[in-house]
Amino acid sequence: MRDLLRSLRATPLIALIFGACAGGEAGPPGGLTGTVTIDGSSTVQIIAEAFAEEFQIANPRSRVTVSATGTGGGFEQFCAGDTDISDASRRITAEEARQCATNGVEYLEFEIAWDGITVASHRDTDWVECLTLSQLRRIWAAQSTITRWNQVDPSFPDEPLRLYGAGTDSGTFDYFTEVVNGVRRAARTDVQRSESDNELVGGVAGDPGSLGYFGYAYYLRNQDRLTVIAVDAEDGAGCIEPNRRTIRERVYRPLTRPLYVYANRASLDEPAVRGYVEFMLANAAALLPGTGYHALDAEQYQSSLDRLVRETGD
Repeated sequence: MRDLLRSLRATPLIALIFGACAGGEAGPPGGLTGTVTIDGSSTVQIIAEAFAEEFQIANPRSRVTVSATGTGGGFEQFCAGDTDISDASRRITAEEARQCATNGVEYLEFEIAWDGITVASHRDTDWVECLTLSQLRRIWAAQSTITRWNQVDPSFPDEPLRLYGAGTDSGTFDYFTEVVNGVRRAARTDVQRSESDNELVGGVAGDPGSLGYFGYAYYLRNQDRLTVIAVDAEDGAGCIEPNRRTIRERVYRPLTRPLYVYANRASLDEPAVRGYVEFMLANAAALLPGTGYHALDAEQYQSSLDRLVRETGD
């Protein structure tokens, strides 16, 4: 992967990008200086950190900071004008867009990758391989009183069922509650929550009988510590596990979702920010497989690059 990325940084496309960002004058790669501030989704954090690492190798005088306060927390800072880029595991809401408009923050939205929210349990949980969407709803619904596995299915053991889920500032929380419970942000309160996917993985991996959900890349990095749970979206249509193929082909339903990056238009006037966004879109197809997420079609990234130029100029 490292050799591939080195070769990508040497291509005419990348040289053209760095030249354009430096004010249209051709110059050696690595000439960009400045800072890029990124906050938002913990799910997208893995992607942002991969892009930031490679961008800074190509531009050693630049500095990219990546934080993860959750999609909602990221938009709060972004719409206040405090960050250049906001990572999101859902689209910006109408309320958040109004807040941006109130503060004079204009932005460009880019779809960057596909993810499959993964339902998982402790590695020693050997009695459940699949849950139906109805069972997930019964477990996670706001009014749920299920606290033991045999309440989900009488064939499961009479063992405590402890839940770990995304924090309420997380786009994963918003997406999961909407598609599983049918109402966005409607969920039971007796759940161990965190905006950090790593903390959720650690909780599930260390708690026998637990059940949780998080981005697929976090499962992939910890699959030796977890048991993945397949999902039957139509209560009898068949159990489907999240993997590269089922996410890529969108058959892992309804938990396959797009991931987004939002760029402040004003920040795009800064060469480092503009360069980072262009680097991200130009190299996403090569970088994303190493992160655990699925890339879009090459044409979609090119379309985003074209739109960036069209709407903000060369």
